[in-house]
Amino acid sequence: MPTLIQYVQDSLYLPDSADVVILGGGIAGAAACWELARQGINVVLLEKGLVGAEQSSRNWGWCRQQNRDQRELPLIIHALQRWQELNEETGEELGFRKTGLVYATCNEQDIAAWDRWNNMAKSYDIRSNILNAEQAKFMTPGSTTQWKGGVHSPDDGHAEPSMAAPGLVRAAVRKGAQVFQQCAVRGLDISAGRVSGVITERGIIKTSRVICAAGAWTSLFCRRHGIDLPLGNVIGTAFRTRPIKQAIALPFYTDRFAVRPQLDGGYTVSVSGRGRLEAGFQGLKYSGQFYSTFKARRKNLTIVPSLIPFIRGPETLGYWSFDSISPFEKMRILDPAADQKIVQEGLAAMVNEFPELEGIQVAQSWGGMIDSTPDAIPVISEVNKLPGLILSAGYSGHGFGIGPGAGRLAADLAMNSTPIVDPTPYRYSRFIDGSNLDAPGMM
Repeated sequence: MPTLIQYVQDSLYLPDSADVVILGGGIAGAAACWELARQGINVVLLEKGLVGAEQSSRNWGWCRQQNRDQRELPLIIHALQRWQELNEETGEELGFRKTGLVYATCNEQDIAAWDRWNNMAKSYDIRSNILNAEQAKFMTPGSTTQWKGGVHSPDDGHAEPSMAAPGLVRAAVRKGAQVFQQCAVRGLDISAGRVSGVITERGIIKTSRVICAAGAWTSLFCRRHGIDLPLGNVIGTAFRTRPIKQAIALPFYTDRFAVRPQLDGGYTVSVSGRGRLEAGFQGLKYSGQFYSTFKARRKNLTIVPSLIPFIRGPETLGYWSFDSISPFEKMRILDPAADQKIVQEGLAAMVNEFPELEGIQVAQSWGGMIDSTPDAIPVISEVNKLPGLILSAGYSGHGFGIGPGAGRLAADLAMNSTPIVDPTPYRYSRFIDGSNLDAPGMM
């Protein structure tokens, strides 16, 4: 598990009922919990393991508009505004700092792609500056590469994944929310064709509105209720270093490594686009829908054949009795191993680029399972087939930054409020109504 996540105290007694129940204590569920609690809504958050223990504490921590798919821009614009407000609003240190981000490259095609993106983003009033070779060098002091150019997004920033979801949940509890960890939801109680409660391992909570923000487990949960949600799970690797005199002042991306300064003086590091597939039933079921994405990214993926994903974890078949142990209780925290080859490659590339970091040490490395949709756009949506169920999943490796926006949108949908942004791009129905899914855009 990555850097120790911050502690969240459980509430005392499981209630009989709630206005809204949230499944999953990652950033999407935590943010929805905060948005509902601050409105005075009676909300309960249920987490099978620990708040923030899975992908929401295992990501890079970047909070960026730069190079996002156009369909996500309204949501990230709102999310960045919320990131800047949340420390003061919640009374919690979530680690957000508006530092800007820098990308640098020796590939003219990268620069051309960033320039096209900038031209599109101007209509959203997003500030993003294309850098020439001299400017890219100036923005990366101490680097050894003679860059051809880059891009700088001054209004972006980063937060601390180990702090963010726990901090939001603690703040929500002070506003009246209730949270229960080590409390898996086995399924939904359904009456007259709509949600009437959640069936937990400790008993039933009556509710008419459920937000399922279960990350890589969401498709499995949906399958149990006959809801087809195409998600592909990929395991990414990241690591953190021990504190060192920092040579890299703000989040920095190259095609060989990506790095973010931490508040403690260390770095979070990864290698973009690298990952491994350990497919089970779910991976096979949706392989056709992900084929074009797989083909485009095959060279950066390691395929590991294994029977284990067919037996336990989020890739299993998807049937269990609600009165017996569920897959969510058999694996409380999804904790895949890091790929040590990626760790060593990323560390070597960072030191080679910034010799001042010679001697830097890896403190910890970890894997995290990333749930992706075929078009790499999340699902934040009601499900017409089952009124009362709102899905919030499929963030495709770039959900941490839009977490506060995603939480607000899910809360709006749960309460039938005017959505903070147009929810159309995130609708669930696009997967089942014959919609022509656009290819993933900038990531």
